Amino acid sequence: MSGAGKKVADVAFKASRTIDWDAMAKVLVSDAARKEFSSLRIAFDEVNSQLQTKFSQEPEPIDWDLYRKGIGSGIVDMYKEAYDSVEIPKYVDNVTPEYKPKFDALLVELKEAELKTLKESERLEKEIIDVQEISKKLSTMTADEYFEKHPEIKKKFDDEIRNDYWGY
Repeated sequence: MSGAGKKVADVAFKASRTIDWDAMAKVLVSDAARKEFSSLRIAFDEVNSQLQTKFSQEPEPIDWDLYRKGIGSGIVDMYKEAYDSVEIPKYVDNVTPEYKPKFDALLVELKEAELKTLKESERLEKEIIDVQEISKKLSTMTADEYFEKHPEIKKKFDDEIRNDYWGY
């Protein structure tokens, strides 16, 4: 197997093991998104399968003697010499070292954003629970009970009354 082909196949194999398809599928909301995600997963699996089979095998050696018997040794020797003289350059990856630090920095940013989003999500869930509780109790709740739960609003009203500001 050529160096580049093997590297591509190895990276694709590692990527397929690290993708949490189920977790990503749980995030999807619409049917259209689920359909597109399913298509993406199928396409990824097909490409990954091709990479694993196509690039993970060494090519079969050419049976030059078989061709010498059928065609003649002169032309076969000429082709063999031309075939042997072809040098396939080894792939030298100059791109990955350049972008690896940028990618790593983006991963750190992503983790920070993920933590921030999770904290905000928790805060919003608590707020939703509070709003649901208030909406249930609203018909029987007194102003004192509401101000007890929300002292900042009571302070605002008290300041407006104290400053003789009635909103008009």
